[in-house]
Amino acid sequence: MGGPEGPVRSCATLFLCGDVMTGRGVDQILPHPSNSQLFEPYVSSARTYVELAEKAHGRIARPVSYAYIWGDAIDEIACQQPDARIINLKSAVTASADACQNKGIHY
Repeated sequence: MGGPEGPVRSCATLFLCGDVMTGRGVDQILPHPSNSQLFEPYVSSARTYVELAEKAHGRIARPVSYAYIWGDAIDEIACQQPDARIINLKSAVTASADACQNKGIHY
């Protein structure tokens, strides 16, 4: 039996991804980076993390595409053609410059 969209399927393919942490430097190489200021004890600029990555692995061209951060995984995800993608974004999305004084690291 089917509905207006066609036959009903008995299963679905899900892409489940946990703890994606795109802060602390990743946004600095994207087309529209946010303010690089960090509120943590060791590093005050997210650009420092980019510099450390480049020191270890070589120059990173800027800006990178939004697909860049997924690396080789993006091709595998596309190959599997999931019906839904569920991702736990570990970083807050905010434009606030306020930092919680009781927290050691702010993403």
